[in-house]
Amino acid sequence: MAPVVRGRLAAAGLTVDVHATTCAEDVGRISADVIASGADAVALIGGDGTIHLGAQVLAKSGMPFGVIPAGTGNDFARGIGVPLNDPAAAAELIVAGRTRAIDLAVAKDEYITTVLAGGFDSLVNKRANAMSWPKGNSRYTLATLAELRTFKPLEYVVTVDDDVIETRAMLVAVGTGPTYGGGLQILAGAEIDDGLLDVTIIEPVSRLTLLQMFPKLSKGTHVGHPMVRTLRGRMVRIESPGITAYADGEPLGALPVDVTIAPGALTVFA
Repeated sequence: MAPVVRGRLAAAGLTVDVHATTCAEDVGRISADVIASGADAVALIGGDGTIHLGAQVLAKSGMPFGVIPAGTGNDFARGIGVPLNDPAAAAELIVAGRTRAIDLAVAKDEYITTVLAGGFDSLVNKRANAMSWPKGNSRYTLATLAELRTFKPLEYVVTVDDDVIETRAMLVAVGTGPTYGGGLQILAGAEIDDGLLDVTIIEPVSRLTLLQMFPKLSKGTHVGHPMVRTLRGRMVRIESPGITAYADGEPLGALPVDVTIAPGALTVFA
């Protein structure tokens, strides 16, 4: 995709330098180099994991940040309205030059650009990351079906600001943007610049009911289901023994985890 993006930016009269990564650590290093160089903006070609790595450096820098989606889920790009599967159209947003400041969640000293998952969804994420086939969103579908065979509800303590909830649940998700897993609107209605974290708790349901929920998650129509609880706040703590939290599709660390909000932390072309 890089030649397409470079060509579109150059055609608009922009001077473009291209940097290629050879490992995950390169994303942050190159982003820091670009900031230090005095460039006007940076674009990252990649998926949510790449965006996550870049955001650790770009947050609070004030440098505008363009996204060319090239990953499995592309939920960050989806959340800020970047065209998917069309790198030239995504580059056009950079050419247009319209920016906005968006919020980031913060957990375990890392910025999170989409959603933090803890429960059934994090187990699905772990399985999907280990799969080499199929490509795209279908990987999450197969991983979901595989995890459903043995999953049982978990015990949680969820604290949203001063509201403490002790419950059994299938999953708890918290973040700033509405989607994860390639378009599942787990945090339907979330606004990425309202200064608040959105939280969804899916309480115990049968395997069949959970499976039936997934088409609703794609449309955001699961909200209002009697076993779905949604909340908003500025500080969230999730506790559940033996569960690893995933954020932006990558492992973050074992629960418990405390999540806070960094309003307007990242400037993006959108």
